[in-house]
Amino acid sequence: MAGYWDGPEGEQCPRRTWLTARVGAAAGLIGAAYRIILLQPGTALAAVQMAAVDTVTMATLGAVFGVTTCLSAEIREKPEDPLNYFLGGCASGAIIGARTHNYFTGTMSCLGFGITAALVKIGNKEGWRLTGPPKL
Repeated sequence: MAGYWDGPEGEQCPRRTWLTARVGAAAGLIGAAYRIILLQPGTALAAVQMAAVDTVTMATLGAVFGVTTCLSAEIREKPEDPLNYFLGGCASGAIIGARTHNYFTGTMSCLGFGITAALVKIGNKEGWRLTGPPKL
């Protein structure tokens, strides 16, 4: 996501939304490829439909995350607050709940995505790394 972390939060909302939607679409396309390989739909049309649904769903989740984080940073006037990312992740989780018509799935997705997104923001602010030697 080159360019997403550039500049203060709460600004350039359309650009940030576009970047998160692109990442979501890419993740959806990769997930759809694995799903098609594993489930092997009966026709090519079913495979294309499966890929399209998965890709559009993930792109939507990315766009909702981008819009929510950016607007909450702008409205709350706290651009570096991890709560903005929690709200974005929670909004994306709520979309999954609506898509599956299941309150429990939406609630758990909201909490899971929200906590994960907040931890990513905290880690980015504090310089956490997943790979490489530890900083002492």
